[in-house]
Amino acid sequence: MATLRERLADGVPLVAVSFGDDDAEGDAARVRDLGVDVAELRVDWYSSADPAHVVDRVRAFRGVPTLATVRSKTEGGYWPGDEAERLRLYEALLPEVDAVDVELSATEVLPGVVAAARALGRLVVVSHHDFVATPSPERLAEIVDGALAAGADLVKISTMAHGPDDVRTLSALLLRYNSSRMIVIGMGGEGAASRVFFPLLGSRITYSAIGGHPAPGQLPFAETVALLERFSPAFAARRAS
Repeated sequence: MATLRERLADGVPLVAVSFGDDDAEGDAARVRDLGVDVAELRVDWYSSADPAHVVDRVRAFRGVPTLATVRSKTEGGYWPGDEAERLRLYEALLPEVDAVDVELSATEVLPGVVAAARALGRLVVVSHHDFVATPSPERLAEIVDGALAAGADLVKISTMAHGPDDVRTLSALLLRYNSSRMIVIGMGGEGAASRVFFPLLGSRITYSAIGGHPAPGQLPFAETVALLERFSPAFAARRAS
């Protein structure tokens, strides 16, 4: 199976599903059986933050394109520990995955994660999540520029959309930057369409759910795939191959 870097290279939309550690072997088997493009491993959902436990659960997904994150509580995650412990966990994870996601706001962790990823040839997604609103275009541009300057291979912007104006703001952001390096999502019911149509404009990864913990406005995996197959011939062709 291709790595995440290889999957990203062809420009075809990718569909990710997030997983905890309740049934890592079963989840990894589902990823393979259903053809999930990317397994997002939400280490902040794991029952233990012990590096040995985490690495053991992550290794169940070997051979699958993987993106791991230890999401902070300040951006919608559940990470309970301190930042030094979180950095050590990222460093333990990096040899086992294709990429990691770390928040731009995680100033104590971000430089070390980027340095460790570079040393191993892994990708870094630098992310920003706003579960309340969509910031102004100017503020969004500052965030993207900051993420790129910090060493992001991909920049993820996920904000709450309260109407068409917010969706237009996010689409304009996606079109402003090199879309090969952008993941842009409008959360909530008003932003649900962005999870299908932004990938058609170049947003590299869209996130879907198979049970678990769906984000606001997130669509089920099967529905996301069916819609992308309808609107993206390249996506449909890859699924059929």
